[in-house]
Amino acid sequence: MPSTMPIQRPSHKKKERAQTDLFRAQMLAWYDTHARVLPWRAKPGFTANPYHVWLSEVMLQQTTVQAVIPYFGKFVDKWPTVHDLAMAPSEEVMTAWAGLGYYARARNLHKCAQVVSRENKGKFPNALEKLKKLPGIGDYTAAAIAAIAFDRPATVIDGNVDRVISRYYAVTDPLPGSKPEIRALAAGLAEGRTDRPGDFAQSMMDLGATICIPKNPRCDLCPVRDGCAGRAQGIAADLPAKAPKKAQPQRWGLIYWITNPAGDAVLLERRPDTGMLGGMVGLPTTEWADRPVPKGRKKPDISDYVTDRYPGLERVRDNPGAIRHTFTHFDLDLIGVACRAKKGFAPEPGQFWHTLAALSEIGFPTVFKKFVNLCILK
Repeated sequence: MPSTMPIQRPSHKKKERAQTDLFRAQMLAWYDTHARVLPWRAKPGFTANPYHVWLSEVMLQQTTVQAVIPYFGKFVDKWPTVHDLAMAPSEEVMTAWAGLGYYARARNLHKCAQVVSRENKGKFPNALEKLKKLPGIGDYTAAAIAAIAFDRPATVIDGNVDRVISRYYAVTDPLPGSKPEIRALAAGLAEGRTDRPGDFAQSMMDLGATICIPKNPRCDLCPVRDGCAGRAQGIAADLPAKAPKKAQPQRWGLIYWITNPAGDAVLLERRPDTGMLGGMVGLPTTEWADRPVPKGRKKPDISDYVTDRYPGLERVRDNPGAIRHTFTHFDLDLIGVACRAKKGFAPEPGQFWHTLAALSEIGFPTVFKKFVNLCILK
């Protein structure tokens, strides 16, 4: 007689668990063979140096791997341990950071090193909540350090992981609105899993950086292509969808190339610690305004600007040119003004003369470097 016992079918949760197990196994096997070799990274199966992980993750925020590699090497050569970085003068750290983006990150980097060195005896905490209490460490960086440096289960999501998850699960809602869904799906793959959390996090980053790339994804080389819903639906290359970008706000100002009476030194200034490019050395500028001309004027008059701010100057040549620089939240146009200081000219507080012959010693932020190069070439 046929059995009357009910057929036992795997539960939905068991099926999801099996799919997650397969996904992780495929990713880790691929990573063991194809992991990128990076100076801050340990080989698959080994735990990385927490100082190196933290330093690289802060540097990598909104900056490419290739751009970070020489900076990372310079930092660890100069400051091999977190204690060394903590004891470094702030100005040296800011100068070494020049070109890596937001200088608030460099200030927080230095503060974090001091806290870890003095209060934690040089050891980074391995728990998410304790990591997030350190200066400059947010959700993403804390998760990356916990997973990569301490092999703790954590949901690590950067732009590469956004793309992998969006395509694998065919998340069609546009970013940034889809981020909560992407995070929940990524958490399902990462949290509570103790099988090589650090390697898994890095495998997801590497897949997005080398295979699941923004344009023309290399699906034939992907270790998880068979389960990818985006590939199955023929929409992988279109994901993640993005909401239309809003126009960048525009700001304007003047930037000064002021030489001393002898013509062998240029006037520089250290910017205030707070605000854009805080604590960095640059050239004097006017305020970066939301309008190209002062209120009440029909057009900018460079002579008025020179006379108003620096009455002890004389124009020495025509406008040396203008530069444009794009920050994360706005575009900046700066019109150049070239002047020579008259005898008796007194620099403002925070300003100083620096010889032209030694100008390469200054680690200018990119926006100032553009104008310095423009003036030197002319």
